Amino acid sequence: MPGELPLVLIADAIDADAVRRLAAGPCRVVEATAGPPALEPHLAEAWGLIVRSRTQVDRALLERMPKLSVIARAGVGVDNVDLAAASARRVRVVNAPTAASASVAELTVALYLLLVRDLIGPIGQTRAGSWKRGTHGHELGGRVVGFLGYGRIAREVARRVRAFGVTPVAYDPFLSSSPDGTELLSLEELLARADLVSVHAALTPQNHHLLNAERFARMKRGAYLVNVARGALVDEVALLAALDDGRLAGAALDVFEVEPPTRRELLAHPKVVPTPHLGASTHEAQARAGVQVVEELLRALDHAPLQFQVNPEVK
Repeated sequence: MPGELPLVLIADAIDADAVRRLAAGPCRVVEATAGPPALEPHLAEAWGLIVRSRTQVDRALLERMPKLSVIARAGVGVDNVDLAAASARRVRVVNAPTAASASVAELTVALYLLLVRDLIGPIGQTRAGSWKRGTHGHELGGRVVGFLGYGRIAREVARRVRAFGVTPVAYDPFLSSSPDGTELLSLEELLARADLVSVHAALTPQNHHLLNAERFARMKRGAYLVNVARGALVDEVALLAALDDGRLAGAALDVFEVEPPTRRELLAHPKVVPTPHLGASTHEAQARAGVQVVEELLRALDHAPLQFQVNPEVK
């Protein structure tokens, strides 16, 4: 109808306070979080679309949303959004890049400690009624932690683990210098030096299987791997081989190549600590993500500059 307010379609649930904040703005809000059938009646009218990681915003979906102006991803990664297709249709894409930094950093440190202290086995044994004591695990202090990708989250992790007496080093092809003084190395140098390799890179077609059999072979024998970024950065078959032959002492994985994961031998491996992609899933992080994308949508509605647009070429 003429003069009707723009429609913002919420495809994946966000914080309730953020929804209320959006609904108080100059727009209509429809929560259609039950899946594709719930979205169907509203696609043609949607001006804005809010998603998390579940909804796949591909070319086919975009073609059914002729009025779409802004896609808001309530999280950091935008790999579930076809950026090229969105940009071709002049649709702006925003995210919430700082919302989960603290939560993912804290989980990362927790995974370091679980691995290096080798705690998963004793926890299960104690729950089962066993009481096995004795020399067990190692200290985190004194180790070299190598970050693959040195953005916001990796820097938050480095800030925290320095208190343990850890030496951080990093590989990031997009950095010529480190904002916090962390030593930057080539990928080969990092793999050779690091006692613990921590993956924080964004997934691109160029770095798929960044850690493969050849690169696992370059790592220090007895090193650990932690991946809280994207599963496809690690070749899981090569990882299993590196664990089985003792090249790696352990791995903690919050992300997998296929989610939910289907490689049962990896999940059941005694040297693997698996978690279900929950790095950003704290109540605090989700509240911040909802607020950040809602504020971006309200700026867009007010024709104000956007802070977190990931395709800035689209005006």
